[in-house]
Amino acid sequence: MGYREIYDSWKNDPEAFWLEASKAIDWDVAPTRALDDTNAPLYEWFTDSKVNACYNAVDRHVEAGKGDQVAIIYDSPITGRKDKISFAELKDKVANLAGALLSKGITKGDRVIVYMPMVPEALVAMLACARIGAVHSVVFGGFASNELAVRIDDAQPKAILAASCGLEPNRVVEYKPLIDGAIELSQHKPETVIVLQREECQAPLIEGRDYDWHAVQDGVTPADCVPVEGNHPAYILYTSGTTGAPKGVVRPTAGHLVALNWTMKNVYNVDPGDVFWAASDVGWVVGHSYITYGPLVHGNTTIVFEGKPVGTPDAGTFWRVISEHNVRSFFTAPTAFRAIKRVDPKGEFKAKYDLSCLRALYLAGERADPDTIHWAQDLLGVPVVDHWWQTETGYAVAANPLGIEELPIKVGSPSVAMPGYDIQVLDEAGNQMPAGELGAIAIKLPLPPGTLPTLWNAEERYKKSYLTTFPGYYETGDAGMIDEDGYVYIMARTDDVINVAGHRLSTGGMEEVLANHPDVAECAVIGVTDQLKGQLPVGFLCLTDGVDRAHEDVVAECVKLVRDQIGPVAAFKLAIVVDRLPKTRSGKILRATMVKIADSEEFKMPATIDDPAILDEIKLALQSIGYAQ
Repeated sequence: MGYREIYDSWKNDPEAFWLEASKAIDWDVAPTRALDDTNAPLYEWFTDSKVNACYNAVDRHVEAGKGDQVAIIYDSPITGRKDKISFAELKDKVANLAGALLSKGITKGDRVIVYMPMVPEALVAMLACARIGAVHSVVFGGFASNELAVRIDDAQPKAILAASCGLEPNRVVEYKPLIDGAIELSQHKPETVIVLQREECQAPLIEGRDYDWHAVQDGVTPADCVPVEGNHPAYILYTSGTTGAPKGVVRPTAGHLVALNWTMKNVYNVDPGDVFWAASDVGWVVGHSYITYGPLVHGNTTIVFEGKPVGTPDAGTFWRVISEHNVRSFFTAPTAFRAIKRVDPKGEFKAKYDLSCLRALYLAGERADPDTIHWAQDLLGVPVVDHWWQTETGYAVAANPLGIEELPIKVGSPSVAMPGYDIQVLDEAGNQMPAGELGAIAIKLPLPPGTLPTLWNAEERYKKSYLTTFPGYYETGDAGMIDEDGYVYIMARTDDVINVAGHRLSTGGMEEVLANHPDVAECAVIGVTDQLKGQLPVGFLCLTDGVDRAHEDVVAECVKLVRDQIGPVAAFKLAIVVDRLPKTRSGKILRATMVKIADSEEFKMPATIDDPAILDEIKLALQSIGYAQ
């Protein structure tokens, strides 16, 4: 069956579609129905089932005779360490750590914060929680104490599983002082902290509360898998609210197993045994879905990579990993490719490696500009799939489903809606927009299995954030359009649609034009307040390494490009060359913060910012053109 037949089969009978998909999971009690709408609009899935996520990710492969297959490849160009862990070895590691958690009084339903770098033990920690029905909440390693404290107070964990440090290319980030500071700040006090001591930094342990990772497992009884209800939370993942407290996205156990397993073949086109690599971090949703659970549940080998796209040691590190470990499908963020392209615009590093194993590249996390997609296509000679999803959804809302059918790629579009998602473009009153017109992107309820049923201890906030603006729909917060062929275009966050003299314009559309300039490696466009026109666009341009032309010439050419391709209606006259853009650690550009700086408004320092000093550089750049006074 092709994509259209499969999508229609879901739409015609969602219940049958998801029950069929659920047969690929091993159940303790199999579901008799898929959707539970008794508490609509808070929908749940597979509520009458019982299942264990760790059993599906680890034990069942061992029992099926695949214990010798490599489950995890660890590759750290920062330390030079590499390791391979089989499914049988992984089972022992996970069962032992889970036994240690039980010995500390942690049982089903208790929360555990995981605060770790990109090491295999981070996955072991997540799976050990899942094994005993504890609810993990991974917090990006190295997060500041006050941000960690906020999450401790919200999740109220009994324990924290941590490492002594994380490693950046040129520095060691000590985690223990950050954890101690967070526990001091928080109202809730976790009883147990278990620390993986790394060679690069030995953390002092507080007697009676802190335990060494290995010592705490000595002599414990390995834990068995505990079946949990289908709607039991597998984890809480905090997504930074732009204002106020972070939102604790809840991921239900059964739904995410069914949905992620379905995507591994249908979206990512890998078969059990293939090597799948998502170059992300366990602190982000991609790390949960496609470093840990998705690949392991499906029986794939997953890669834990402790490095950067450039600088560890060079712009060829991705190609080395793909070649060395025989990666079939590769998933990363557009920002990683922009970083490689900036340093190695001709892609010369690739020539050193045999990449014939690679079948496809998948990009997500931020809009993939056409220039980056074309560059990657030309360099790699494989389909480059831009796909769109959110922390809240847990997997792709729109994608090109290579495992079903390779659809024609329309550069600039993440392709088409996946089964489970009825995507619509609405105006401010909630009416459907005609094909090709810009509006708010919403998804008709119910959302499919594995998506968020609520926020942790914040049901009213969930309804207000996602379900109130358009009754009967989930509000994505993204703006875009759908063309006549059903291809979705995500143009910007709703906040990034600017109103210039009554015309609604997408800053993303302007960024696409600017990115096409041969000297521009990366760019961002924001809307700043203007007395006459309401808002005006301002462009920020990062130039490719080695460009030594006058900045004003590049700016003038960029202004002309936007004027020629979007028209005078965009009123695009202002652009500034900057060395770098402010980003989160996952690569999202902090446009909303840049707008506040430009408009001289107060703003909260984003918790996930990669380097706060960049904001001062942005302020100086804006002051040079009369803003941020």
